[in-house]
Parts: sequence; structure tokens; C-alpha cells
Amino acid sequence: MILIITISFSFLERMNDQNCSRAIIIYRQSLTPSAAKVMSSMAPKYFLEKFSESELIVNITEHKLVPQHIVLSEEEKKALLERYRLKETQLPRILLEDPIARYYGLRRGQVVKILRASETAGRYVTYRLAI
Repeated sequence: MILIITISFSFLERMNDQNCSRAIIIYRQSLTPSAAKVMSSMAPKYFLEKFSESELIVNITEHKLVPQHIVLSEEEKKALLERYRLKETQLPRILLEDPIARYYGLRRGQVVKILRASETAGRYVTYRLAI
């Protein structure tokens, strides 16, 4: 379950009440130093993704130049590596700071499948490892 809230003093209580370990924090101008400190102290137990309002004006996944991204499960990732006889480090990489990686809430070690349109093949599939 993902809980979307604006930053306030009660967000930790709301997360505990709803048994939620992931949250998206949306702020207007900038995050205050005290809020950033609280968020960093919560990092081991909770996964908090922070976005400014200006970053959310446009849905980047609906842009015509952004191909479809699908986050793979651990089982799908294992099957992919076995199928192509690869090690994790041999996959192309995507940074966690990438807007698409932030949008999907990728964590280090997750793999994303990218489907691109191709004039010759019709569809081109590639995979990226989040680092």
C-alpha cells in the first residue's frame, strides 16, 4: 500500500495507523531542514519518496518520447539472468535519480523492462538495473 500525503507532523502516525511502509511526500517550494532530518532518520524503516509540486505537473510516463517501463519482480529478474546467462553487473544501468526510476520508486538492485517502438522490429525490449 502506498499512501500519498502532503508533509505534516502527523504523517508518521498516519503511516503507522494504516500499516504503510512507503510514502510519497509532496512539497511546494522546498523541504525544510527539520523535515529532511526526520525523513532521513526514518529511512531504514520507511521508504519515503519526495517530490516537489513542479515535478508532478506533467506525467512523464505519458510523454510520447518516453518508452513503456515495467518493473520486474525478483522471480522475473532471476529468470531473465538465467535465460541470458548474465550477472547483475552485466545489465545496462539506470540511476535511482532518473525521473522514471523515481516515478516507479525503484530501489537498488531492481530491474526494469523497457519496451520501445522500432521501425524494423516493431518492438525492441531492453532491461536496466537500478543503481
